Amino acid sequence: MASLFIKKDLKKLIADAGDPNASEHSQSGGLKRHLSALNLTLLGIGGIIGAGIFSLTGMAAANYAGPGIVFSFVIGGVLCAFAGLCYAEMAAMVPVSGSAYAYSYATLGELIAWIIGWDLILEYAFGAVTVAAAWSGYFISLLHKTLGIELTDLVLRFTKGPWESVVLADGSSVAGIWNLPASFISLFVGAILYKGIRESASLNNIIVFIKVAIILSFIFLGWGVIDAINWNANPAATGLAALVPAMAESTRNGQSIMSYGWPGVLTGAGVVFFAYIGFDAVSTTAQEAKNPQRDLPIGILASLFICTAIYILMALVMTGVVPYKELAVPDPVAVGVDRIVALKGWSTSAQKTLAFSVKFGALMGLTSVILVLMLGQTRIFYSMAKDGLLPWFSELHSKFQTPHKATVVTALFVALCSGCMPMSLVGELVSIGTLLAFVLVCLGVVILRVKHPEIERPFKAPLFWFVGPAGAVSCLWVMSGLPHDTWARLFIWLAIGFVIYFGYGKRNSKLQKASS
Repeated sequence: MASLFIKKDLKKLIADAGDPNASEHSQSGGLKRHLSALNLTLLGIGGIIGAGIFSLTGMAAANYAGPGIVFSFVIGGVLCAFAGLCYAEMAAMVPVSGSAYAYSYATLGELIAWIIGWDLILEYAFGAVTVAAAWSGYFISLLHKTLGIELTDLVLRFTKGPWESVVLADGSSVAGIWNLPASFISLFVGAILYKGIRESASLNNIIVFIKVAIILSFIFLGWGVIDAINWNANPAATGLAALVPAMAESTRNGQSIMSYGWPGVLTGAGVVFFAYIGFDAVSTTAQEAKNPQRDLPIGILASLFICTAIYILMALVMTGVVPYKELAVPDPVAVGVDRIVALKGWSTSAQKTLAFSVKFGALMGLTSVILVLMLGQTRIFYSMAKDGLLPWFSELHSKFQTPHKATVVTALFVALCSGCMPMSLVGELVSIGTLLAFVLVCLGVVILRVKHPEIERPFKAPLFWFVGPAGAVSCLWVMSGLPHDTWARLFIWLAIGFVIYFGYGKRNSKLQKASS
């Protein structure tokens, strides 16, 4: 039993990170250091601003929180601040690829590290699946509604998976066949990642500037036509509490559930928490940062702060312009654009231009999220394989110095799953996986402060005795608000992980072999 909780030597783990000053050269045949603090911040923004703002915000508002989705984002931002501070301390102290997996290996032992590594696969790979499905929705909306391209019934059926319905030209609904656009964008991003981190970061930087400019334009234009009546979701309440609709019973997946009210706000926080996962993907690139001890905390915290502010403003504008019950669509921002144009009385040409710009920005934004999440996934595979817990994935390409096998497997997995799985189901799985990862990182900071106070910490989370436990408890609190079927799927996923660990990982673990 003790061998299940064997820990990596922390000092050796830090030494394995290599020389942080080796900016343009691979260290010990490892990953290349190309990323600056600006690159890391933009990677964080690229990973955070995506499906959460362009798709899941509308669904969470319509199904759970109403205009109170603003409070959901505030809750998510506060507990992410706790988790972000803990991530920043860990990433600066242990600048290795692997994120929470690597940290857990040094603090909580191999079995817990495996659980969190397997959980991160749920977070990053299925996160990319969710965003690829959202990308497909905006792509089809751009072609059909904005550019006026007529799509045949057969083509429409190749825009949704077999468990989702497609509305045909005559108004009838049929099951989809395969989400072909989602699979395409997954493979395209995989090809970029295969080439190298420098190319991936450069593409992400361009995309981030485009999508942030478009989002700020949406906020500016929408703020002037907000109808406060749309925010008054509960006339019986006063002040800010009026943003939260009264409790109501609804049906979801054939089951009767209670929606809205403050429990709905909490559930909404759990659902849109998916929107924040980009900042922890920054820590997976630690061995590709030029100066990780300084740049990683900057990238993590700066991207988190900027994106939280943008999310809150977007939620206010979106629910102020469009009644929240009309936002349960794959492209709620596009719905908001149409409403803004109508309220301003602009011409048809102006409407088409603005709609095209916003949807194009959404496509760019979602592309960068897929890139960052798949990047994080390949680095998790790379780290776990280096430790012997997984096969194959630690091998680097002889020319590009990227984990090419991990990249190919990740791209194929995301392409297959995004082609057939419904977005709402996968998005909730990602949220609960992310929250579990944050719990373990927050606890890990406290454990390391107590057990290894002598280790140099380039960045220290303030009031760690409060921030760490508060972050863990907050994440558990939000997890408690997620639907029961989401918890059931998490346990099934973890059970599959245990089979792989005891069947392969434990027997091939380099740490287990060294200690025997």
